[in-house]
Amino acid sequence: MWSGVGLAVGISVATGVVVHTTVAELEGTAEMRAFAVIALSAVVVLTWMVFWMRTHARVIKGELQHSIDAAVSRGRGIWWAVILASFFAVLREGIEAALFLMAAATADSGTAVLIGGMIGLAIAIVAGYLVVLGGKRLPMSKFFRVTGVMLIVFAAGLLSRSVLFLQTAGDLGSLWDSVYDLNAHTWLTIESEFGLFLTAMVGWDTRPSIEQVVVHLGYLLTVGYLFLRRPKATGTAPRGRQAAAETGRD
Repeated sequence: MWSGVGLAVGISVATGVVVHTTVAELEGTAEMRAFAVIALSAVVVLTWMVFWMRTHARVIKGELQHSIDAAVSRGRGIWWAVILASFFAVLREGIEAALFLMAAATADSGTAVLIGGMIGLAIAIVAGYLVVLGGKRLPMSKFFRVTGVMLIVFAAGLLSRSVLFLQTAGDLGSLWDSVYDLNAHTWLTIESEFGLFLTAMVGWDTRPSIEQVVVHLGYLLTVGYLFLRRPKATGTAPRGRQAAAETGRD
């Protein structure tokens, strides 16, 4: 299994390096457009991920265990089956992580993003270990709800920055290019570590356009509401309980 995980991690890192090197060679308008594409791609993947987590939070450990058990039950090729399953699972997540980190690094805080990525990797390893060994006691639903909200906040910031990149490239105009201006406060700008952190994590801008503000708040409120709302109750469960009760009375 670990050989599949290691190979997937290596390919993910290589993918990130290749894309980062390619983008680093761009300048001016081409660079801004590339940043916009990366940010928008990350927003799409993040949005899909948070709703996938919302749907599968309660069954993710069971599905993982079922996949492993199915591979074991085949007998022949057991190790290859497990290796391939771990390879494709980690590869998908690894490429997504590389995309997210590159999108965050568009705030010119590459070192901080790298450190944050390493910390996140360490936390993910610990969380995965807990899921495998004691997943029944780990509140997966609450865990994915908290991480989902964090990803939504991050995605809203990326969407806002993608608007900024397109406006800087001249591909998108603005009706109001300065809703407020806080550049006088240096500690809030990218000249400070705190400002860099806010920019990378939540898409903070000390001088945003009206389009950035509308897109940021619109995504945050809409997607946040859809993610946090309770699923509509269906009549299946009550009918099932009623049938069981009637059977018991008989």
